[in-house]
Amino acid sequence: MSSAAAGLVPVHIGQPEPGSERDRALRLWAEHGRDRPAPLRVPGDVDWPRHGLQPRWLGMESSDCAVALSPGHFHNQGNEEMKRLLAGARQRGELALVVTVVGQVKEERPRNVFGPGDASVHLGDLFTSVGGRRLPAGTRPEIAPGLSGADRDLAIRLLTRPADAPWWSLQLRGVHLARGDGSGSEEHHAPEGELHPILVDALGDPVVAAWSSPAGDQRWYVVPDGTGWDKVLGWLVHRALPEYVPGALRRARSPFFVDPDLQTAGEQSARQSLDELEAQYAEEKQRLEQTLREAEEKAKPVRYGLLYGSGSELADAVAQVLTAAGMNAVDLDEELGGTKSADLLVSAEGASARLVEVKGASGPAQESFIGQLQRHLETWPQLRPDIPVSDGVLIVNHQHKLHPSERSADVYMRPEHLASLASLPVTVISAVQLFNWWRAGDWAAIRSAVLGPAGTGVPEAAPAELAQQQTDRPRWPWRRRQ
Repeated sequence: MSSAAAGLVPVHIGQPEPGSERDRALRLWAEHGRDRPAPLRVPGDVDWPRHGLQPRWLGMESSDCAVALSPGHFHNQGNEEMKRLLAGARQRGELALVVTVVGQVKEERPRNVFGPGDASVHLGDLFTSVGGRRLPAGTRPEIAPGLSGADRDLAIRLLTRPADAPWWSLQLRGVHLARGDGSGSEEHHAPEGELHPILVDALGDPVVAAWSSPAGDQRWYVVPDGTGWDKVLGWLVHRALPEYVPGALRRARSPFFVDPDLQTAGEQSARQSLDELEAQYAEEKQRLEQTLREAEEKAKPVRYGLLYGSGSELADAVAQVLTAAGMNAVDLDEELGGTKSADLLVSAEGASARLVEVKGASGPAQESFIGQLQRHLETWPQLRPDIPVSDGVLIVNHQHKLHPSERSADVYMRPEHLASLASLPVTVISAVQLFNWWRAGDWAAIRSAVLGPAGTGVPEAAPAELAQQQTDRPRWPWRRRQ
């Protein structure tokens, strides 16, 4: 197979054709052999014609290929095919493009924490490789500064990988070889070529990079495992080949390629505007994703504390919500030293201070909670006679083992108990109701429920100021209340 199908650009793939006898033999060897071969990087269900490409698997002619995908380096595993590809590119005076994959999403062996890295891939020859360590979950890389053209386009595409997709830091490496003559001496081969960052992590280390050979005749792109091949192949045909090897598209008469030398000024201007728009979109998307992550990190402890927490976790979440609503919430355990009174003393300008007791219950709320709050109200004048308190507020996270939608709407439902509450200076609020007000940013409803009608007169803070109050507020060392 020496000529490309009409309109299709031939690409070499360093693995057997899916379903072939060689592929079945490789799988059988992997199943019964002691050592596992390298993982098959390119899936068998890629729609190659849709991308304008013709796959050339192991054992097929490769000298007319301008691109290699995940090539092999050893005898009978892609070495000969790769040699022919490089020789053909040199003869034509073209750059050889290679896309190779580093790391494994599903690692089947433990990592050596004392080793130089847990991922490695050879580049060009056996004396130069790139590799590094798997980065922590949640790593979100950024576009390396100064990128343009096809490299920037690849960075933009790879930023859309799933949030839980892994990344590996990349570093160019040489190799140490021990001589086999028994002398114990070693040979050191320094890495060759240059590694150009495309995406970098928070420390500035590359996680996607392009390696250029010393002679400048090869350009290898190192992408992390778990990257969709449709994304890579789309970039290859529409951006990389037109920029680096346009002759491959001309020879194949690819329908995806319009020769820049034959484009009108209007076409070129539209293309440039589209490229700029895509770059702006990627940057704005990355900024908004970061904003979302920060908002989620702020909301998680409050959301979980209000809906599923008890003890100090619930009390801390309630205090954060009341503070965000513009009230002053004082930790009485800290203020009085020990569990002498309610959980919080809450006040605001223009409204009387109130004691707030916070309780959690895995089942229905205990009616005795009301009596505990009443005792706190009765003993308060002896504890702090200088601060008058009018009423008490009981906030209960009842039935917290159930999903909020499955809980009763009211904390208490026995008619006789509800009738007795009407004559007491006590307000009962469910944690779910407080959560719904907080989630909607209904600060007036929270102040009115906690402080009574006088609380609605408290000036509302701007949303940004409230968010900053919640972020900057110190997390108190709450003690667990019974």
